Amino acid sequence: MQEIIITREPVELFKILKFENIASSGGEAKAMIENENVLVNGLLETQKRKKIVSGDIIEVAGIEYKIVLV
Repeated sequence: MQEIIITREPVELFKILKFENIASSGGEAKAMIENENVLVNGLLETQKRKKIVSGDIIEVAGIEYKIVLV
């Protein structure tokens, strides 16, 4: 499991995907969510602006990312 470090919370889901280069752009990040390719805490997530906080687990293409606040 990889860690994604955030400095404030909450952060919108599509922004995490974009800024961590999981998606190449904000539009691609939104499309990934819209096309049901993203899980948050083991559940399918369809809200592009879902608020993500420390401790959440995002899964994309079988890769898990744990959100850590510093």
